[in-house]
Amino acid sequence: MAEDQKQLQALSDEYTKYQEDLQSTVLARQKLESQEQENKGVQREFAKLSEDANIYKLVGPVLLKQDRSEAVLAVDGRLEFIGKEIKRIEGRIKDIQQSSEQKKMEVYQLQTKMQQEGQVKA
Repeated sequence: MAEDQKQLQALSDEYTKYQEDLQSTVLARQKLESQEQENKGVQREFAKLSEDANIYKLVGPVLLKQDRSEAVLAVDGRLEFIGKEIKRIEGRIKDIQQSSEQKKMEVYQLQTKMQQEGQVKA
């Protein structure tokens, strides 16, 4: 019985760790989605600008003039990177959810086993 209790505690701790990992991974995904929306907004603004419009980039406390094509490429590159990161993190979320669900079932099965053993002894 004591061995089952130790195993139950270990499984519960693992399940809790999976839940914490899931929460931090979801937060990372939300942050990436926010960055993606910001960059899409910049991309829409670039589309509205005329070809000869000046584009400035904030570097520290200074605004530096930037070539339009360079700025567009930078934003497109960021959007591509962010898209790949979101897909990678979504895969990680799916993996964590599967592992967490499996651990939850193990906890449930052990609890059920312990309850049945307790009823038999009573």
